[in-house]
Order: sequence, then structure tokens, then C-alpha cells
Amino acid sequence: MMTTEDIADALEITAKLMELHNENPFKIKAISSAAYKLGKTRLDLNNQTVDELTKIEGISKSLAEKIIDFTTTGTTKELHELIAKTPAGVIEMLGIKGLGPKKVRQLWQELELESVTDLLYACHENRLVELKGFGEKTQNTIIQNIEFKIKNTGWFHYAYAEKIGQPIIDAIKNITDLVSFTGAMYRRCEVIEEIDILVGDESIDVDEYYSETIPINFIQVNGNVFYRKLVETSSTKEHLEGINYKVLETKKYDSEESIYSNLNIQYCEPEIREGLFELEKAKNNQLPKLIELTDLKGILHNHSTYSDGMNTLEEMATYCKDLGYQYLGICDHSQTAVYADGLKPETIFLQHQEIEKLNQKLFPFKIFKGIESDILGNGDLDYEEAILKTFDFIVASVHANLKMDEEKATTRLLKAIENPYTTILGHPTGRLLLGRPGYPINHKKIIDACAANKVVIELNAHPYRLDIDWRWIPYCLEKGVMISINPDAHQLKGYHDMRYGTYVARKGILTKEQCLNAMDLNSFESFLKNYKK
Repeated sequence: MMTTEDIADALEITAKLMELHNENPFKIKAISSAAYKLGKTRLDLNNQTVDELTKIEGISKSLAEKIIDFTTTGTTKELHELIAKTPAGVIEMLGIKGLGPKKVRQLWQELELESVTDLLYACHENRLVELKGFGEKTQNTIIQNIEFKIKNTGWFHYAYAEKIGQPIIDAIKNITDLVSFTGAMYRRCEVIEEIDILVGDESIDVDEYYSETIPINFIQVNGNVFYRKLVETSSTKEHLEGINYKVLETKKYDSEESIYSNLNIQYCEPEIREGLFELEKAKNNQLPKLIELTDLKGILHNHSTYSDGMNTLEEMATYCKDLGYQYLGICDHSQTAVYADGLKPETIFLQHQEIEKLNQKLFPFKIFKGIESDILGNGDLDYEEAILKTFDFIVASVHANLKMDEEKATTRLLKAIENPYTTILGHPTGRLLLGRPGYPINHKKIIDACAANKVVIELNAHPYRLDIDWRWIPYCLEKGVMISINPDAHQLKGYHDMRYGTYVARKGILTKEQCLNAMDLNSFESFLKNYKK
């Protein structure tokens, strides 16, 4: 059964292959737009009728029929024919960042390159330098992107691995309670190579539990050593050495906490067993209570159908309230983000009117008037000051012109941070885990500037972003910079990504006191009222 993400990917490759073969541009645009929209949602498209699917914005009858083909057969006749007339290596080249269908067509037809390996070799021979539309800079970027893709082959997002592994854990729990994720999964790392599962019963046949897409490694032990083995296999080598694990007695323990107690070291939650900044704090009994999902009182940085979201403003707000949150920050895209239906000034006025009406209807729940303002190439925010001052808060983010060196990227962000209307710096590096590394920035300069200008830094909770990197959170806290865990939700289900953000926030030893949206409604209102005064 294809997921919505699978279908979005299939539509995207359909559009790319059509463009590669120079087919109808209007049809290509419609399919590409639908792929973009569906890529932002997690609606279940299975068992839907054509009439039901056409109710989704941007889905025509012909696109609905394609979606039904994907959900029932896994492909479409059109995609099958496109793949049949395209070398497999050329299709693989379409997956290289920075190479659109037109450029791939050039490489295929003019240089007769038919694989990523051919392309990399051609780059090292400088064969792209003289090719129209390429040049040395583009050639070097292609080399970097190919090497990045090769390096990350065989890695998986935590969220994906969890969907595969959790049902296996649940099934084994019907046999024994002594079962747990371990390794990188138990530490809730952003990306993993395999799912490690510890089972405290050597008699269970684990061969029946497997996955065709991701390696699963079972570790079976006698129940008497389960918790010792759990600490041992879930910790990095540096953490184990730091807590002097070798001196541990071989007796039976009934919990992980009792093991740390026996070592006379403060208990380290699984997420922080990295052998980094947790060790000194644990040895001095200075580890704070880590933030939990239930500590979060509001959800900031969300999108609605006013821009590229899948649900109306009222639907987003009502669902947020139903989940038990006290407030919502709506942050649709700004006008420069044309591809995402960014808001024109007149649309902002209409949205603000609707927010005021909904706040009366949903009281005491409150919607705050926000915007995700593009940080323009020169570091300015989108909109004139007269528009900027109408918002309750502003998330400033980079979405375009991502090919920057560290100096340019840092300078661009610094100017946005210094803008008096910037409240939160959104996904600071623009990275997509396993997709693109993000633009390089001088993290210390950026964090120092946020401290000086009272700007909050976002930890984007989308499992493909998780940006800012958790390893920089301790420095943020040292400088007094608050973190805001934001889902960047484009539909209702996106709110549930908050837990992924919370997982990595815990890895950075974040507490609720240092998290902006752990403030209750009254405290958050006071924060905005007194902001930068």
C-alpha cells in the first residue's frame, strides 16, 4: 500500500520524466504542483473515490485517477512508459540536488552520460565546465551533492524507522515485557542505519520479525542481565567510558536508574547517552529535568490554506485546541514565496479579520497573528514596516538562494536577526536530513546575535529538518537564547511532529523553562507584549 509520501514522490518523478522528454509543460506543472501539495500532507489517499480526491485543492479528475492507479497498482501506465524509455542511470541522475530535468537532458543527450558514476567521472575530467548553463561552480556543486548522496546511502530518518520498528516491539511485548529499542533508536538519533531491538528472552523466535526496507538487529539476552545490556547497548563508547561502566557488578538490576545509582552517577535519560556534555553534569548531579511533550502549551509556526497548507485556519485552530494546547501561532508564507502562495498584503488583512472572529469563537484558546517571512537575499524581511508591525510575532526563514558560502549565509542571517521585527529564527540552516546538508553558518556568531537581539531560535520539529541541530542547544542556553519547538505543520497531522522535536530537544538537554512555547498563554502574551522593550 502506497503512502501519501510515496504517491507524492511518484507524481514528482512523473513530472520530472515528462520534462526530461520535453512533454506538455502545462500538464507537467499541474502534476508537479499536486506532488508539492501532497508532499506537505499526510492524508490517507487509499480507498478514495475520484469524487473524494477531487475535493482536495489542486487535484483534477485526471490526477485523481492517477492517484487511484498508484494506490491500487503501485504505478500508472504513463509512469511505466516513461521509465521504460529512460535509462535507469538517467533517472538516478534526476535525484541529484541541483540537477533539474533540463540539465539532465543536456548531460544525457550532449555528453551521453547515462549514470551517476559517469557524471561524477565527467565532473572530475572537467567536462561540464564548457557546457552551456553549467560552468566550474555548478560542476563543483554537483560533485559535492553526489558525494553527499553516496555518503548517506543506507541511512533512514528516525520517524520512518520508528514506524517500522514500533509494531515489532508491540508484538514482542505480547510475549515478554523485557523488550526495547536500543542503540541509536533508543537514543532517538535523527537518522539511523539499523533498528536495534533488545529482547530479554532467549527462547523467543525473532526470525519472524523482519523488514524488507531497513536492517533490524536483534540482541537476545537472559532476562537477568536485560537492564545492564540495555544501558550498555544504548550508550556510545564515550558515554560508557565516562560513567566507568566496567566497574559495574554483574548482579541483576530491575531498572536502568538503579544501574546509574550503583555507579554513583546521576541518571542519564537514553537520549543523552552520547558521551558529550551530559557526562560532566551527571557526575556533578547537575542534569536538569528534561523537557517533555506535555510541557508544551502552544504550537507556533503553522500553515493554512491561506498559503500552502492543506487545512483551513479554523480547522488548524480547532484541532490544536482539541489536542489540549492553549494557543496557536499561524505563520503562512510571505509574499516572496510565490511557489507557496505567499500572502499578499490584502490577504493578510483578510486573515487577521478571520483570526479576530475565531478568537471570539474559540475563547479562551487564542490564535496569534504570525507570518513566516522570507529572509531576502540581502537579509531584509519580506514586506514593508507598515505590514510587519501588524503581526504579533514573526518567524524569519531562508527559503530561496540556498547556495551560499559561510560568510554570505551568516551575514544574511545576522541582518535578519538584527531586524527589530524578527521574533524567531526559523530552521537556521535550511537542512533536509538525508536530502541536503543545509547552507553553512557560523553557529556561534548566529547564536550570539540572537542573544544580543533577544531572538528565539527555532528547533523545527519536522523529522526531515530537526533544525537547529541539537548539538548547538547547550550553547544557546549558555547564552540565554530560548528555543521554540515548532512543527512547521502544513496540515493537522503535522502537529504530531512536535514529539520528534521534543526528542532531539532532550538530546540537547533543553528544559521547559528554556522553551518559548512551554509558556502558558498568559506568559506567552506577556512575552510578546514586553518583547525587545
